[in-house]
Amino acid sequence: MAIALLFIGCKPGTNGSDGGALASSAAEKVYVAPGEQDEFYAFLSGGYSGNLTVYGLPSGRMFKEIPVFSQFPTSGYGYSEETKPMLNTSHGFIPWDDLHHPDISQTNGELDGRWIFVNGNNTPRIARISLSTFETEEIIEIPNSGGNHSSAFITENTEYVIAGTRFAVPVPQRDMPINEYKGNFKGALSFISVDPESGRLDLKFQVMMPGFNYDLSRPGRGKSHGWHFFSTYNTEEANSLMEVNSSQNDKDFIAAINWKKIEDYVNNGGGTKMATNYAHNVYDEHTHSGTSTMKKEVLTVDPTEVPGAVFFLPTPKSPHGCDVDPSGEYIIGAGKLSADITVHSFTKMLEAIEAEKFDGEAYGIPILKFEDVMTGQVKSGGLGPLHTEFDSNGNAYTTFFISSEVVKWKLGTWEVVDRKPTFYSVGHLMIPGGNSRNPFGKYLVAMNKITKDRYLPTGPEMEHSAQIYDISGEKMELIYDFPTHGEPHYAAGCPADLLRANSKKIYRLDENKHPYAVTSPDQARVERNGNEVHVYMSTIRSHFTPDNIEGVKVGDKVYFHITNHEQDFDVPHGFSILGQNTSEILIMPGQTKTSVWEPKQVGVWPFYCTDFCSALHQEMQGYVRVSPANANMDLSWSLGE
Repeated sequence: MAIALLFIGCKPGTNGSDGGALASSAAEKVYVAPGEQDEFYAFLSGGYSGNLTVYGLPSGRMFKEIPVFSQFPTSGYGYSEETKPMLNTSHGFIPWDDLHHPDISQTNGELDGRWIFVNGNNTPRIARISLSTFETEEIIEIPNSGGNHSSAFITENTEYVIAGTRFAVPVPQRDMPINEYKGNFKGALSFISVDPESGRLDLKFQVMMPGFNYDLSRPGRGKSHGWHFFSTYNTEEANSLMEVNSSQNDKDFIAAINWKKIEDYVNNGGGTKMATNYAHNVYDEHTHSGTSTMKKEVLTVDPTEVPGAVFFLPTPKSPHGCDVDPSGEYIIGAGKLSADITVHSFTKMLEAIEAEKFDGEAYGIPILKFEDVMTGQVKSGGLGPLHTEFDSNGNAYTTFFISSEVVKWKLGTWEVVDRKPTFYSVGHLMIPGGNSRNPFGKYLVAMNKITKDRYLPTGPEMEHSAQIYDISGEKMELIYDFPTHGEPHYAAGCPADLLRANSKKIYRLDENKHPYAVTSPDQARVERNGNEVHVYMSTIRSHFTPDNIEGVKVGDKVYFHITNHEQDFDVPHGFSILGQNTSEILIMPGQTKTSVWEPKQVGVWPFYCTDFCSALHQEMQGYVRVSPANANMDLSWSLGE
């Protein structure tokens, strides 16, 4: 009897969990045994963290945080002299942004695993991140934009990264009354070309649209390749009490842009060059350094001068999500103030254009008739539809923010076939490859805005919550919760096998082209140029060369140029010195980075390696002697003898 009571007292689920066989089954699906690796990478936008986070699926383990728009003391990104230029803008050095909407490069509409593109929403920027190094390689600022939200979405051969403004602004910017918004503000849609070999970005043209808000976007694919689709709201062109005044119209629009037609127009001399000012920042993998260039003009296109290039598709009501299915036939508009999901047909759209079935125009852009382009509606019964992803079996999955659920429905029949609750207030969702011709369709990740009781309480604010669903069967199954950093706005996912073979393990020391690199310890030295002191330093387990430096004076600006001589995977070295007012830096094998220190006090100040690298890590240290500013001291240093 006592034994029976003991087992009853230990019954699983008595702390609020379900327990039993169902919980065991879910646990098995997310379990990755020690030494084994996850099947998928999931790249979650970090929202207001300014960074991109990398998780494994199905485990939900966070592997890495990639700094993009924010200074990152863990690695020294944005603090080292080499990476400071990456955060330059026309507004000066901006060490933060609101990162949304990752998208992985594609070839023929399928993920190719070369790069991932993200947007900075606040100070409009687009970044390109290498998927071999998982480091930010390029950031381009977007002029004539405010709230770079319907970004960064790529065309199906990565010809362009698309960046649409959420907030219409005066173009060019000028001092003008805000209440003269209507008809005077513009919505710029930017088309940034991508070099097929290097990935290098170039702002090729901007389409200057009416002053609506351009919220989300997706490329055409397959039959609709050459088109791009943007959801809009605030077609009322309100500028105050937006929650009321921009929600008056029963229908807003999805803007359909034939970028191929506009590209031909531009290539044949069309468009108008406009004076502007924006930063283009590029990181060179061989010099390990970023450079920033200010661009002074941009090519703009008036859509009314390219007949047949731009059309409006009426869509209920204040649509947020704008998604295109793997075939390229269906364009899904999720009106967040509508209970239904509206599906437009690309074929019907072309037929309506050919037959000129227009229902008026907006600023010279034809409006198609709703009945002529709408091919179906999902009568879901949910509240607040937002975003849609797809599997490889003809199913679509839509998030509903207000009713906190994911709804599965069938393309073509519009029938709801399953629904599962989320916890709570789900925004974006991601299926690996769900924004491509070839979705992988095994897992769905829901990114939720409210966490509440999912984890141990940590005060009034908690990390956001994500949930993994198994979608391999007819019914969705919630199998795991995990916390996410910042506020994710969309994610991109791909099989680990797509990236694993190309993952860079080291930087080859013999290919290091950094101008201050020290490729052997006997090159280490210290040099003075006025009040600048340049320390050419090497590091390897477990010492710095040089490790004792004298002759530095108060008021000097000391540049530590440090080269990591390791050529072994996953052996970075760090550097920091007492009183450093930037951050430590982390130097990868074969890499050179520079940290600046400006001593303010006389004394002997230690420096050390911040990354535990060997059994003698504690001994990996050195000293800098700082003398008074008027001291008659020559530079000297030791090389370990």
